[in-house]
Amino acid sequence: MEEQEIHIDLNSVKSGKINEFSYLTHLGAKIELMIKLMFGSSGLGRLSGRVSGTKKQVNSFMQALKGEKKYADAYIKHGLGDKRTLNNRYKLEKAISNFEKETGIKVNVIKANADELLQRIKNEGDNSPADLFITVDVGKLWQAADMGLLQKYEDSSITDGITETLLDKNGYWIPVTYRSRIIVYSNERVKENELSTYEDLADDKWKGRILVRSSSNSYNQALLSSLVANLGEEETESWANAIVSNFARDPKGNDRDQVKAIAAGQGDIAIVNSYYIGLLLSSENEEEINAGKAISVFFPNQAEGSHINVSGIALAKNSPNKSNALKLIKYLTSDDAQETYVNNTFEYSVKSNIEPNQIVKDWGSFKKDPLDLNMLGKERKNAVRIFDAAGWK
Repeated sequence: MEEQEIHIDLNSVKSGKINEFSYLTHLGAKIELMIKLMFGSSGLGRLSGRVSGTKKQVNSFMQALKGEKKYADAYIKHGLGDKRTLNNRYKLEKAISNFEKETGIKVNVIKANADELLQRIKNEGDNSPADLFITVDVGKLWQAADMGLLQKYEDSSITDGITETLLDKNGYWIPVTYRSRIIVYSNERVKENELSTYEDLADDKWKGRILVRSSSNSYNQALLSSLVANLGEEETESWANAIVSNFARDPKGNDRDQVKAIAAGQGDIAIVNSYYIGLLLSSENEEEINAGKAISVFFPNQAEGSHINVSGIALAKNSPNKSNALKLIKYLTSDDAQETYVNNTFEYSVKSNIEPNQIVKDWGSFKKDPLDLNMLGKERKNAVRIFDAAGWK
């Protein structure tokens, strides 16, 4: 599933019914995590977007979306007419009703991909209703700032407790969680000592053994952007060409599908985001659990540091509710919210005092690439060009 972005405006009106919940039926889990924890969802892809509202409004909205997730999960598992599905539908409607009574807020959901959403904010100009821009890719945060769509946060207390190397040096965006793009390998066919760096994946010993998703995916684009920044364009071009020649199959599916393919014997190693392994191992689906157990996690480039990307939030240039928007940013980076993030998304907290979920903790600590994260946006065009030239589908 492609990365999607939405706009949730909790201040658009003061009364009325929630709409667009037919859309949430299919993507409720993603939206629940965007509000409560923001970024990640077992089986439903990844999401970016904008949200406007007070802490109280967002908390109430989150409760309604919890019900939506349960209903969607029941629908997928049991079918529309099953008693268990209908029961979850009732619980959802009750949660929505409670949300309406508590806040009197109508929720407008606007679905678009990242570039479309940024173009929309640009076109709206001074009249844009967006308060916050939320995304799972720092490259899009850099792009939004480069387009002049963001304003700097002036309250330095917003970043209290956040690891300094994760912060925007230009002061436009705030990191909320981070993850590493790791290598996972078959427990049966690969030994850990065979692995070392991203660069080593270009070696002929991996011919016909590497699994990875499409080059159109923002996570792969971010990884290649980091390689361009760290190694230069020429060396990165050679790397991309070699990786393509080492593919076990043409790129397809999401990161979970790459792990499942290892378990099915279709390849031996894969490049995936770290949190996907947590989602697989915590799944209620036996196939996903078994896939997660069939592999082990490896953090490459530990001399320099493994590539990371952040999910982040930024204040829109023409935010009409700036005060509430800043309160929401503070809430999302509070210890309580960070605890929720790490235990539901299996990402890493941006605050050093918040430990990862136990599943993630069992992988051990790792050294992070110290690269300025804005480079993942600055080098994005070069990365896309290199992917295209290499024939990375």
